Amino acid sequence: MDSFLTAADAALRTLFADPVSAERSPAAGIPEAAMSPEERKLSGALMRVNHVGEVCAQALYNAQAMVTQDMVLREHLLLAAREEMDHLAWTRERLHALGDRPSLLNPLWFAGAFAIGTVAAKFSDAVSLGFVVETENQVAAHLESHLGRLPEQDEASLAVVARMKDDEARHAAAAIDEGAMQLPPAAQGLMRLAAKVMTTVAHKI
Repeated sequence: MDSFLTAADAALRTLFADPVSAERSPAAGIPEAAMSPEERKLSGALMRVNHVGEVCAQALYNAQAMVTQDMVLREHLLLAAREEMDHLAWTRERLHALGDRPSLLNPLWFAGAFAIGTVAAKFSDAVSLGFVVETENQVAAHLESHLGRLPEQDEASLAVVARMKDDEARHAAAAIDEGAMQLPPAAQGLMRLAAKVMTTVAHKI
Protein backbone atom coordinates (compact mmCIF):
# COMPACT_ATOMS: atom_id res chain seq x y z
CA MET A 1 0.00 0.00 0.00
CA ASP A 2 2.85 2.38 0.81
CA SER A 3 4.38 1.74 -2.62
CA PHE A 4 1.04 2.37 -4.31
CA LEU A 5 0.52 5.63 -2.44
CA THR A 6 4.04 6.76 -3.33
CA ALA A 7 3.33 6.06 -7.01
CA ALA A 8 -0.02 7.86 -6.86
CA ASP A 9 1.62 10.88 -5.21
CA ALA A 10 4.28 10.90 -7.93
CA ALA A 11 1.60 10.90 -10.63
CA LEU A 12 -0.23 13.84 -9.09
CA ARG A 13 2.96 15.82 -8.56
CA THR A 14 4.21 15.13 -12.08
CA LEU A 15 1.01 16.00 -13.89
CA PHE A 16 -0.61 18.71 -11.78
CA ALA A 17 1.98 20.42 -9.57
CA ASP A 18 4.78 22.81 -10.43
CA PRO A 19 7.93 20.67 -10.10
CA VAL A 20 10.61 21.91 -7.73
CA SER A 21 14.24 21.00 -8.34
CA ALA A 22 16.67 20.13 -5.58
CA GLU A 23 19.55 21.38 -7.69
CA ARG A 24 19.92 24.73 -9.40
CA SER A 25 19.13 24.66 -13.10
CA PRO A 26 22.11 24.70 -15.48
CA ALA A 27 20.28 27.57 -17.21
CA ALA A 28 20.35 29.74 -14.09
CA GLY A 29 22.26 32.96 -14.68
CA ILE A 30 22.31 32.57 -18.46
CA PRO A 31 20.45 35.49 -20.06
CA GLU A 32 17.64 34.76 -22.47
CA ALA A 33 18.84 34.99 -26.06
CA ALA A 34 17.34 37.17 -28.75
CA MET A 35 15.71 34.73 -31.17
CA SER A 36 13.38 34.96 -34.12
CA PRO A 37 9.81 33.68 -33.62
CA GLU A 38 10.73 30.57 -35.64
CA GLU A 39 13.79 29.86 -33.50
CA ARG A 40 11.87 30.38 -30.27
CA LYS A 41 9.13 28.07 -31.53
CA LEU A 42 11.71 25.39 -32.35
CA SER A 43 13.33 25.67 -28.92
CA GLY A 44 9.92 25.43 -27.28
CA ALA A 45 8.96 22.34 -29.29
CA LEU A 46 12.20 20.56 -28.48
CA MET A 47 12.00 21.40 -24.79
CA ARG A 48 8.37 20.20 -24.76
CA VAL A 49 9.59 16.85 -26.12
CA ASN A 50 12.27 16.76 -23.42
CA HIS A 51 9.70 17.59 -20.76
CA VAL A 52 7.54 14.67 -21.96
CA GLY A 53 10.57 12.43 -21.60
CA GLU A 54 10.86 13.46 -17.97
CA VAL A 55 7.15 12.86 -17.39
CA CYS A 56 7.68 9.34 -18.71
CA ALA A 57 10.77 8.89 -16.53
CA GLN A 58 8.72 9.67 -13.42
CA ALA A 59 6.12 7.12 -14.50
CA LEU A 60 8.65 4.43 -15.35
CA TYR A 61 10.75 4.69 -12.19
CA ASN A 62 7.80 4.96 -9.83
CA ALA A 63 6.00 2.02 -11.43
CA GLN A 64 9.10 -0.13 -11.11
CA ALA A 65 9.62 0.96 -7.51
CA MET A 66 6.00 0.07 -6.74
CA VAL A 67 6.35 -3.49 -8.07
CA THR A 68 9.81 -4.61 -6.98
CA GLN A 69 10.15 -6.64 -3.80
CA ASP A 70 13.81 -5.69 -3.43
CA MET A 71 13.87 -2.78 -0.99
CA VAL A 72 17.42 -1.77 -1.91
CA LEU A 73 16.45 -1.62 -5.58
CA ARG A 74 13.30 0.25 -4.68
CA GLU A 75 15.33 2.97 -2.98
CA HIS A 76 17.67 3.10 -5.97
CA LEU A 77 14.72 3.62 -8.33
CA LEU A 78 13.14 6.28 -6.15
CA LEU A 79 16.47 8.11 -5.92
CA ALA A 80 16.71 8.10 -9.72
CA ALA A 81 13.14 9.44 -9.88
CA ARG A 82 14.07 12.28 -7.52
CA GLU A 83 17.05 13.15 -9.69
CA GLU A 84 14.83 13.07 -12.79
CA MET A 85 12.48 15.47 -10.99
CA ASP A 86 15.21 18.08 -11.38
CA HIS A 87 15.07 17.52 -15.14
CA LEU A 88 11.28 17.84 -15.06
CA ALA A 89 11.57 21.18 -13.27
CA TRP A 90 14.36 22.46 -15.52
CA THR A 91 12.50 21.65 -18.75
CA ARG A 92 9.31 23.17 -17.36
CA GLU A 93 11.23 26.34 -16.49
CA ARG A 94 12.63 26.51 -20.01
CA LEU A 95 9.15 26.12 -21.51
CA HIS A 96 7.92 29.01 -19.38
CA ALA A 97 10.90 31.17 -20.32
CA LEU A 98 10.34 30.44 -24.00
CA GLY A 99 6.64 31.29 -23.75
CA ASP A 100 5.62 27.73 -24.58
CA ARG A 101 3.65 25.00 -22.81
CA PRO A 102 3.94 21.33 -21.83
CA SER A 103 2.34 18.64 -23.98
CA LEU A 104 -1.43 18.49 -23.69
CA LEU A 105 -1.13 14.69 -23.74
CA ASN A 106 1.05 14.37 -20.64
CA PRO A 107 -1.54 12.23 -18.77
CA LEU A 108 -1.51 9.80 -21.71
CA TRP A 109 2.30 9.69 -21.84
CA PHE A 110 2.47 9.12 -18.09
CA ALA A 111 -0.11 6.33 -18.18
CA GLY A 112 1.66 4.56 -21.04
CA ALA A 113 5.08 4.71 -19.39
CA PHE A 114 3.61 3.62 -16.05
CA ALA A 115 2.02 0.60 -17.72
CA ILE A 116 5.29 -0.34 -19.41
CA GLY A 117 7.22 0.01 -16.16
CA THR A 118 4.69 -2.10 -14.28
CA VAL A 119 4.69 -4.91 -16.84
CA ALA A 120 8.49 -4.95 -17.10
CA ALA A 121 8.87 -5.10 -13.32
CA LYS A 122 6.40 -7.98 -13.12
CA PHE A 123 8.77 -10.12 -15.21
CA SER A 124 11.84 -9.59 -13.03
CA ASP A 125 14.06 -6.90 -11.61
CA ALA A 126 16.64 -7.66 -14.30
CA VAL A 127 14.08 -7.07 -17.06
CA SER A 128 12.87 -3.95 -15.30
CA LEU A 129 16.39 -2.56 -15.16
CA GLY A 130 16.91 -3.57 -18.77
CA PHE A 131 14.06 -1.24 -19.70
CA VAL A 132 15.75 1.52 -17.70
CA VAL A 133 19.01 1.03 -19.60
CA GLU A 134 17.35 1.02 -23.02
CA THR A 135 15.14 4.00 -22.14
CA GLU A 136 18.03 6.06 -20.78
CA ASN A 137 20.23 5.21 -23.77
CA GLN A 138 17.50 6.28 -26.19
CA VAL A 139 16.86 9.48 -24.24
CA ALA A 140 20.58 10.29 -24.18
CA ALA A 141 20.77 9.80 -27.95
CA HIS A 142 17.71 11.99 -28.38
CA LEU A 143 19.23 14.73 -26.24
CA GLU A 144 22.43 14.52 -28.27
CA SER A 145 20.40 15.19 -31.41
CA HIS A 146 18.75 18.18 -29.74
CA LEU A 147 22.15 19.68 -29.01
CA GLY A 148 22.57 19.92 -32.76
CA ARG A 149 19.05 21.19 -33.45
CA LEU A 150 18.54 23.89 -30.82
CA PRO A 151 19.36 27.42 -31.97
CA GLU A 152 23.00 28.02 -31.07
CA GLN A 153 22.16 31.30 -29.34
CA ASP A 154 19.73 29.54 -26.97
CA GLU A 155 22.53 28.85 -24.51
CA ALA A 156 20.14 28.32 -21.59
CA SER A 157 18.33 25.42 -23.25
CA LEU A 158 21.61 23.98 -24.51
CA ALA A 159 23.03 23.99 -20.97
CA VAL A 160 20.00 22.13 -19.64
CA VAL A 161 20.05 19.53 -22.40
CA ALA A 162 23.79 18.91 -22.05
CA ARG A 163 23.47 18.32 -18.30
CA MET A 164 20.45 16.06 -18.77
CA LYS A 165 22.33 13.97 -21.34
CA ASP A 166 25.15 13.35 -18.86
CA ASP A 167 22.69 12.40 -16.12
CA GLU A 168 20.80 9.93 -18.35
CA ALA A 169 24.03 8.17 -19.28
CA ARG A 170 24.87 7.90 -15.57
CA HIS A 171 21.46 6.39 -14.79
CA ALA A 172 21.89 3.80 -17.54
CA ALA A 173 25.31 2.84 -16.17
CA ALA A 174 23.87 2.56 -12.64
CA ALA A 175 21.11 0.24 -13.89
CA ILE A 176 23.70 -2.00 -15.54
CA ASP A 177 25.62 -2.14 -12.26
CA GLU A 178 22.39 -3.17 -10.50
CA GLY A 179 22.08 -6.23 -12.76
CA ALA A 180 20.09 -5.14 -15.82
CA MET A 181 19.66 -7.68 -18.59
CA GLN A 182 20.03 -6.68 -22.23
CA LEU A 183 16.63 -6.56 -23.89
CA PRO A 184 16.11 -8.58 -27.08
CA PRO A 185 16.35 -6.62 -30.37
CA ALA A 186 12.59 -6.88 -30.93
CA ALA A 187 11.87 -5.17 -27.60
CA GLN A 188 14.44 -2.48 -28.33
CA GLY A 189 12.85 -1.88 -31.72
CA LEU A 190 9.38 -1.55 -30.23
CA MET A 191 10.68 0.94 -27.69
CA ARG A 192 12.30 3.00 -30.43
CA LEU A 193 9.04 2.97 -32.39
CA ALA A 194 7.04 4.08 -29.35
CA ALA A 195 9.58 6.82 -28.66
CA LYS A 196 9.35 8.00 -32.26
CA VAL A 197 5.57 8.29 -32.04
CA MET A 198 5.76 10.12 -28.73
CA THR A 199 8.41 12.62 -29.82
CA THR A 200 6.70 13.33 -33.14
CA VAL A 201 3.33 14.02 -31.51
CA ALA A 202 4.76 15.90 -28.50
CA HIS A 203 6.70 18.19 -30.83
CA LYS A 204 3.36 19.70 -31.86
CA ILE A 205 0.80 18.85 -29.18
